[in-house]
Amino acid sequence: MSPRRNRPSGPRRADDHEDERESGFGGGAREEWQGEEWVVRPIAGSASTKFYRCPGCDQEIPPGVAHVVAWREYQGLDDRRHWHRACWQAKDRRTRKVQRSRNAPRY
Repeated sequence: MSPRRNRPSGPRRADDHEDERESGFGGGAREEWQGEEWVVRPIAGSASTKFYRCPGCDQEIPPGVAHVVAWREYQGLDDRRHWHRACWQAKDRRTRKVQRSRNAPRY
């Protein structure tokens, strides 16, 4: 009996890992929204260690909650935002500006 192969058997494409090198992050899918290309990357709950504020609903994403990180493809990683998965999927159905209450934290 021959040993089991754990490598893919198909031909390897050169551009498979090109996106990882450009952005520093792997596993990002590309989506178009508001006429721009966005890189969208899912984050597992175990990988989330900080509080984030979702720009879709203006609520906190606590540590340990799975969510999505999205950034414009050509703006860089400094502009990435952490969204709830449902908020990212419903982004086209939301109003443009989310109104905060007077005593809401501003971060």
